[in-house]
Amino acid sequence: MATLASSPELARTAPQTGARPAAIARWLQATAFLVVCIVVVGGITRLTESGLSITEWNVASGVLPPLTEAQWEAEFAKYRATPEYRLEASLGGMSLGDFKFIFFWEWFHRLLARAVGVVYALGLAWFWIRGAIPQGFKPRLVGLLALGGLQGLFGWLMVQSGLTGDMTDVSHFRLSLHLLTALALLAGLVWTALDMRRLARDPAERPAPLTKGSALVALVLFVQLLLGAWVAGLNAGHAAYDWPLMNGRLVPAFDWSSGVLWTLTHDPYLLQWLHRWWAWVAVAALVWLARRVRRADRRASIAVHAAFGTMVLLGIATVMTEVSLWVASAHQLVGALTVAATVWAIHADGIARRQARLPATK
Repeated sequence: MATLASSPELARTAPQTGARPAAIARWLQATAFLVVCIVVVGGITRLTESGLSITEWNVASGVLPPLTEAQWEAEFAKYRATPEYRLEASLGGMSLGDFKFIFFWEWFHRLLARAVGVVYALGLAWFWIRGAIPQGFKPRLVGLLALGGLQGLFGWLMVQSGLTGDMTDVSHFRLSLHLLTALALLAGLVWTALDMRRLARDPAERPAPLTKGSALVALVLFVQLLLGAWVAGLNAGHAAYDWPLMNGRLVPAFDWSSGVLWTLTHDPYLLQWLHRWWAWVAVAALVWLARRVRRADRRASIAVHAAFGTMVLLGIATVMTEVSLWVASAHQLVGALTVAATVWAIHADGIARRQARLPATK
């Protein structure tokens, strides 16, 4: 009888002793949940213009908020030196109580960021030391750790962009980089958790491939998310409060005087208009994806339909409520859930297409 050592084919398909893909999947899903939370709180931080309330990044000492009145006054004094306070917040008057409100959201956002890092890093170390990581997955898991660190770095660079010169807001380019990196991290966590779930059911399973059609859907959704990030960064949601028209017009007037590139990346009217109408391109792509995977994974198909349908309705409601804090926050929440649902469907599509190419077995 051939042994595993003498049979390369069996050795490749044999389960790895000690691997715990089901437990790793649960850990990745828990981390993904925290990433969704941080995306939502980040949206609230932007909507309440709280992002510049903490002017320093202290990894350890920043875990605790100010605990005495003197500490609060010191933090408030740092904020009063920022361009946002001098040129904007001070004009309407800001009390220490008002400052505490915006400080809370930025502090909570950073606290969640630390929680994501700790949960992921400790989990990775534990599974690594225990020899529980399936063969071939260590580079991917380390890559996700690096992506999380990069996302945090982009967050600090974003804050720095609003602390100098006459900037009363952070750079919308850096904001979009920060947000889209978080959503990329969410996508990677969900995808890897799905791979682990399949591996737990069958140790001979291979990671799901990415099909060309699904990659195109992902690109369409990426454009919509990028436009949404720019809309948020430029406060372009306030450009018009009616729908489907914008200020009574199907196509509002755009200012092209600074050049096409500048207008495409800075004009709030054009960006809100593009975000509104590219949404229907994204809807068409997601409908196609959902129908494509309906037989392979009906739950993934339903999740995609439910997510993008809710996201569109909340987007319209955000406009018509004049960017209500909680409606807009719900819109961003469902945006993150749409990313997760889309990754689920894309993963199912890859598995289905690969199985369709396999020869039939008797």
